[in-house]
Amino acid sequence: MIKRIISIVIILVVLIFIFIFFFSKSKKEESSNKNILGDVPVNITVIKKENLTNIVSLVGVINPDNDVMVVSETEGVCFTDYTTVGKIVKKGDVLADIDDVLKKSSYAKAEINYQISKREFERNQLLYEENSISAVSLDISRLNMKSAEFELAMAKKQLEDTKIKAPISGVINSDLIEIGMLVKDGTQIANIVDISTLKVKVNISEKDAFQIKTGDEVNIATDVYPGVTYKGKVFSIGSKADEAHTYAVEIKLPNSSQNPLKGGMFARVNFTSVKSLSALAIPREALVGSIKEAQVYIIKDNLAILKNVVIGRESGQFLEVLNGLSEGDVVVTSGQNNLSANTKVVVIK
Repeated sequence: MIKRIISIVIILVVLIFIFIFFFSKSKKEESSNKNILGDVPVNITVIKKENLTNIVSLVGVINPDNDVMVVSETEGVCFTDYTTVGKIVKKGDVLADIDDVLKKSSYAKAEINYQISKREFERNQLLYEENSISAVSLDISRLNMKSAEFELAMAKKQLEDTKIKAPISGVINSDLIEIGMLVKDGTQIANIVDISTLKVKVNISEKDAFQIKTGDEVNIATDVYPGVTYKGKVFSIGSKADEAHTYAVEIKLPNSSQNPLKGGMFARVNFTSVKSLSALAIPREALVGSIKEAQVYIIKDNLAILKNVVIGRESGQFLEVLNGLSEGDVVVTSGQNNLSANTKVVVIK
């Protein structure tokens, strides 16, 4: 019996040693595989100056020429609502009627007071000409009439405010009022946008900002209408640069009836009047994210470091770098999808 127990113990010990041996070996292999897989293969390029063409291409957002939030200037319950999203309105059109009973009463009272004070002044004027009253009495009646006139004008304005009108011509973009709703002074009623004329804002580098002028024609394209080119003109150029040394440029263009544009759409603006130049540039494939929020991976000590960059003009397969990189920086051009900040890399080429 004792021999059987000893044999079993010996077998268990042997099995434990075998298990420990193979477990340790697998851990070493796993660690070795992790080291191999941890080095992500990437392609790189060294940043240098490139000759960029004379077409400066920038991406901007199309905005309505006029965007107005209509607010109430009175208080009361909404009786009628003429606002509907998408409805075309003209300047002065009534958008909503607010309870005007008290305002009408105030206006009628103010008008009566004005007429009384006016007649009193006219009567005193005749009496003054007859030397029946003093100049002081005449002045008092004149001031009373002027005060009543101001009160009448105020009452008239308050009555007119019960009819909320469109301040501009355009399209109703949002409807924020309903019949029966209690409206207060400052309550938002509707949003009206004028998209008959549109504007696009972009930031242009300081080198190019001095080569364009107001009135220059630009070509505008969108992904919504491939192959369609819109003609716009430079409306204004900023007089002060931002932190990235770029200047705000606003372009205006008439909307098209055949291919209508809407506010909020992305547009590509091509400035054809800008001369070519030599500038720091990266290949388009090095870009991570969008041009508006551009990032690239640079390599330092075999580590991938994610950096924010500011993109200027686009020229073929190159993107001008306005800020964020220096000449000689090593940038990843492929393999970015497998990278994260401070990932160890293996450079293929």
